[in-house]
Amino acid sequence: MILSQRRLAALIAILAWFAVIVQFVMGIGNSSLTVGTYLVRFFSYFTILTNLMVAVGYTGLLLMSGNCIGVFFRKSTTLTALTLYILLVGLVYNVALRSLWHPEGIARLTDELLHSVIPLLVLGYWWRTRAEGNLQGRNLWSWLIYPLIYLFYTLWHGAISGFYPYPFVDVDALGMTKVLMNCGVVAVIIGLLGTLLIGIVRWQAKKPKNRL
Repeated sequence: MILSQRRLAALIAILAWFAVIVQFVMGIGNSSLTVGTYLVRFFSYFTILTNLMVAVGYTGLLLMSGNCIGVFFRKSTTLTALTLYILLVGLVYNVALRSLWHPEGIARLTDELLHSVIPLLVLGYWWRTRAEGNLQGRNLWSWLIYPLIYLFYTLWHGAISGFYPYPFVDVDALGMTKVLMNCGVVAVIIGLLGTLLIGIVRWQAKKPKNRL
């Protein structure tokens, strides 16, 4: 059975909230860190921040469709940016990070939700959504703001705390030059993915679609 657009958005919101909350509860229950330190580290992961953005965005689509919040998350630029970010989460994790740990039980479930299931569902919703107007290449520059802020924060926080959420940004282990090279690769991936999504959205804009 193919879910309606609204039900698909609801499924995405529910799964994203579930995965983030369960991940938080499991982590804090097994952590020896202070609550403050744990909170900072938990929200230092791009995966968590991006899935939280998805949860908030799709909840806004469902519950606030008639006000400015719903309108904002309905925009083609917003939906495409969210899709780009969550696809980046799935791509980087499944290509570069999946082999680094092997969760079991509920941890495995949340891992798959955060890194595979939710990215695919978001892509599916985005694909079924007609663009409101045409996107341009310049939209990529605004979409880079979030990853750049995240990178600057990660390097700053890592420099003062010694904590780096991902091995490819660990300056202590790799050195700044290697980390910046790794980030350059990620930037290229963002550029390629963003260009592809913009091209598809502009094509979709020419075809009638049902909106949420």
